[in-house]
Amino acid sequence: MGQKVNPLSFRLKTSANAPDWNSSWYADKKKYPILLMEDKRIREFVQTKLASAGVVTIRIERSAKKIKIILVVSRPGLVIGRGGKELETLKKDIQKLLTKSSAKISIDIQVEEFRNVDFSAKLVAEKISFQLAKRMPYRRAVLSAIEKTMNAGAKGIKVVLSGRINGAEISRREKFSQGTVPLSTIKSHIDYFETPCLTRSGYIGIKVYLCLA
Repeated sequence: MGQKVNPLSFRLKTSANAPDWNSSWYADKKKYPILLMEDKRIREFVQTKLASAGVVTIRIERSAKKIKIILVVSRPGLVIGRGGKELETLKKDIQKLLTKSSAKISIDIQVEEFRNVDFSAKLVAEKISFQLAKRMPYRRAVLSAIEKTMNAGAKGIKVVLSGRINGAEISRREKFSQGTVPLSTIKSHIDYFETPCLTRSGYIGIKVYLCLA
């Protein structure tokens, strides 16, 4: 049976290790689509601007007079900058993305450090994507990521590639796994991320499943 459900949404708030909602706020029918598009623009902008900082999670919390953005990154120094200069610039750039109804709301950005980069499915997938785009052999890129993750202490990892792998004329899927990744049980702490990688032969889809506990 195929994996049809996103492992993160399947486990939302089911246990202490389960993921939480990335957006925490309430709005009526009129404001909901506006705030939803604001969140989308903020995430896309932050992800593009802070790509070198290793963004793991972007959480947005809203109240009547305040927007709190929690950035979990592997390199917080690149986000804060010397004397907090880069952080203030980021606040001004995000303020420009807001609509007129949210123009007077203050923005608070909180930066948290993610110490073990091998425990983030997003960072692992992005690293594999970068290596494939640089024409590194796909087996070497995937097996290297699996080895580093397992050596860091993960219980299991599964990587799925799909598309014209290695420039083949016919697209296919290849799976690489090590350890245990129990996707059928809610109790397990699963991290998941998927991303496309644009190569010279076309797009290759990358899915990474991590079992952390």
